[in-house]
Amino acid sequence: MDFNVFLRAISVGAIPLICAITLHEVAHGWAAKLCGDRTAEAQGRLSLNPLNHVDPIGTLLLPAVLLLLGSPFLFGWAKPVPINPRALRDPRWDMVKVAAAGPAANVAMAILWVLSINVARSGVLPPGASLWLVEMARMGVMANIWLAAFNLLPILPLDGGRVVANSLPAGQLRTGMERLEPYGFAIVLGLSYIGVLQLPIMALSLVIKRLVFFVTGHG
Repeated sequence: MDFNVFLRAISVGAIPLICAITLHEVAHGWAAKLCGDRTAEAQGRLSLNPLNHVDPIGTLLLPAVLLLLGSPFLFGWAKPVPINPRALRDPRWDMVKVAAAGPAANVAMAILWVLSINVARSGVLPPGASLWLVEMARMGVMANIWLAAFNLLPILPLDGGRVVANSLPAGQLRTGMERLEPYGFAIVLGLSYIGVLQLPIMALSLVIKRLVFFVTGHG
């Protein structure tokens, strides 16, 4: 990739991706606070300053490498927000709310990025700025939909796994999911490598995309 093209890709892709992964984590922290757990607040993790959430590999290195390689999608993560389930008023169901807050924030951001395309095309901005905003907004829509879909996979420690596990009554299925949690990311990587996760992520992305376009009146 030409270096100038790479710099433009960074300028277009960095803002929506950093916002997507930062606000995803902040949403978890705010939901936890509303449910009684102030751990994230005490550690300064409710701030919108991305520097408070940066993971050197997931927030900086991996997205930059994907952009440099011309990847059709971006992926990354921030430092997980600390949650103390014992501090929640209703640990089981409050954890469902806390887990769901991250993907919900990504869906909300995707909606805002779609609406920003209307602003870019309204003629209130210079042509160059309008084109840049449209490109960035499209990246924001794609990144947030993909991040929400990925995190909704029903595998612990992903948010979808947390929602499913805490929604299940105590029993073998819930216990089995919780026992597999330490190996969750290895499982996700393995399933991704053999292509098993492509279909469910695409299906979840399609559902989220239709929801976003229904709310915004697009599509």
